[in-house]
Amino acid sequence: MLSKRLYDWIDLRIGAREIVKKELTGYLLPKKINEWYSLGSVLMVIFGLQIATGMLLMVYYVPDPEKAFKSITFIMNEVPYGWLIRLCHAVGSNMMVAVLLLHMFSVLMMGSYKSPRELNWLTGFILFCLIQGISLTGYLAPWSQLSFWATTVATNSAAAIPVIGPYLVEFMRGGKLVGPPTLGRFFALHVAVLPAVIAALVGAHLFLLKRTGISTPPSGVQQSRNPWPVESYRYESHPGGIPFFPNYALQDLTSISVYFAVFLAVVFFAPNFLFTPDAFVPANPFQTPAHIKPEWYFLANYQTLKIFPSELLGLSVQVAAMTLLALLPFLDRSPERNPLKRPLFLVCSIGGILIWIGLTIWGHYS
Repeated sequence: MLSKRLYDWIDLRIGAREIVKKELTGYLLPKKINEWYSLGSVLMVIFGLQIATGMLLMVYYVPDPEKAFKSITFIMNEVPYGWLIRLCHAVGSNMMVAVLLLHMFSVLMMGSYKSPRELNWLTGFILFCLIQGISLTGYLAPWSQLSFWATTVATNSAAAIPVIGPYLVEFMRGGKLVGPPTLGRFFALHVAVLPAVIAALVGAHLFLLKRTGISTPPSGVQQSRNPWPVESYRYESHPGGIPFFPNYALQDLTSISVYFAVFLAVVFFAPNFLFTPDAFVPANPFQTPAHIKPEWYFLANYQTLKIFPSELLGLSVQVAAMTLLALLPFLDRSPERNPLKRPLFLVCSIGGILIWIGLTIWGHYS
């Protein structure tokens, strides 16, 4: 057959069969691996879809305050399937944050951040911050009332930082107020700088994952603790485990299919769920909307700033919480990974998650 001859020709030159055996059929995973481990693959698919839809939107989008909203309207109403591409991009950014939060939750509960995987956690945490950053910079692109004033509120919060706060706000905006320089800076960050940095960090994250090996799910007596003391480098292999392809690749495909079912359900049946009426009105710097609020994943931050007597105190609490989360692998040195055998960790984790959910709901209705 022609396909076999072509495969043989490629194999002769790059050793394709050896690569397939090493990375797919011969790459063994823990026997008790579960569906939570496939969230990383789902995130890679989402990121790829965001890149693809973003590039298509750039064909017609004009990053100019006088034309941005009109170009979005043209994409939605005139470009064939432009509405689908734009909604996929907008819904995808929200879904990416949601899946990333689930991924971080699973890593926390399974103790996969523990030594020797501190660098895996740190790169993942930085990716989480960058994903929020790229969502924020893309939020301004439509130049609607919602995006304009939400960006104004978000950048204003940096003014509470002592000494450098006002200069930092002016640097982010490119001037005293949100205007054309802000849109230019945010657009450059959104389409060039942040995607490149995120792609590089995803590569680093995957490299670290390959070097340390997949962590065994912390179920049972033997698997509930780290398998070795960290005294020298060692790869966590899984003799007798299941091959990645085709066994776990099917689980990845199942999780990706479930994601697309939810994603397309939102796109086709509830596309306005993520938009408020202000999102469909051109930006007006002289008319402030009544109840402007950020995206749902920033509502907890927004409400935290409101409940403290000063913005500086609210920012300090948020920075302390994020620092604690980033340094968690260095603070939690216990080899135990089963959450049921870590009652203090379980109480603190669930308490922190409930506080975040509570602040998000409070921020939505306040």
